[in-house]
Amino acid sequence: MSTKALLELHEVTRSFTVSDGFFAPKKLLQAVRGVSLKLMPGDVLALVGESGCGKTTLAKMLLGTLPVSSGEIIRGGSGATARTRKERTRQMQAVFQDPYSSLNPRKTIGSIISLPLRVHRQGSATEIRKTVGEIMDLVGLPPRFYDNYPSQLSGGQRQRVAIARALVLRPEIIICDEPTSALDVSVQSQILNLLIDLRAELGLSYLFISHNLAVVEHLATKVAVMYLGRIVETGDARTVFSNPRHPYTRALLASVLSPDPGAGVPDIQIGASFPNPLSPPTGCAFHPRCPLARADCQTDFPANVQDASGSVECHLYK
Repeated sequence: MSTKALLELHEVTRSFTVSDGFFAPKKLLQAVRGVSLKLMPGDVLALVGESGCGKTTLAKMLLGTLPVSSGEIIRGGSGATARTRKERTRQMQAVFQDPYSSLNPRKTIGSIISLPLRVHRQGSATEIRKTVGEIMDLVGLPPRFYDNYPSQLSGGQRQRVAIARALVLRPEIIICDEPTSALDVSVQSQILNLLIDLRAELGLSYLFISHNLAVVEHLATKVAVMYLGRIVETGDARTVFSNPRHPYTRALLASVLSPDPGAGVPDIQIGASFPNPLSPPTGCAFHPRCPLARADCQTDFPANVQDASGSVECHLYK
């Protein structure tokens, strides 16, 4: 397997100008702040964090639907020579969160899955029909669904359609943005096992966005923890789950509910309030919620410390 990264992000930032009130002047919101990441061939890189921390904004920049405010995204593999967003879609596709809204209800399943082939003019009508049939079989959809509409399918079947659409161009990278969160628990496991099987069979790499750490532990090989637009910890999945270093990572892992009803709801000791992204805290952005915060956490921005285990952005490890 190649040792060259399929994706490299260097200090990627995305800012928005938003209103802070009817008469107030507009303010700058940094949704993504200096993110650096690397996706290697065959990896499942899980991007985890609370809602609103910038995960989906980062995915949109990778897909080309949002421009980068600053920083650089370097594409390897088949995306190295891509110059337009259309060319980049041959390397990278996405599976979105809600299978009820990501599929056009007026189009048949065959039309939905074949759309990327038709946009890229890949083959004749007969060849496209054959390719779509092969992909449907690969994701576990029976041929009789070809002329059906999304309203005739269950949530799990619709998500299989979305996966088939993403795979039909044979991309190297699939961005999965909460692909199981809108599904029943039993269906979630089926979709996750399908993604695992497809990765092994087709040699795929995933950027897997989720706030469900149980799902991440089941699927990921690498983990990046995001807080208020910054990556605060990275590492191999086993290392991050067995020995989390950043206090925020520890809080996320402690928040996982136990199946034992007697265990109650975990007390993660970071409070319920999320900082205002229009006015982020000085120093370490996590310090107002951190149970281990020190004086320098309030004033000094933590350095990114990298070692054999990964990286961590915390004053406790400087």
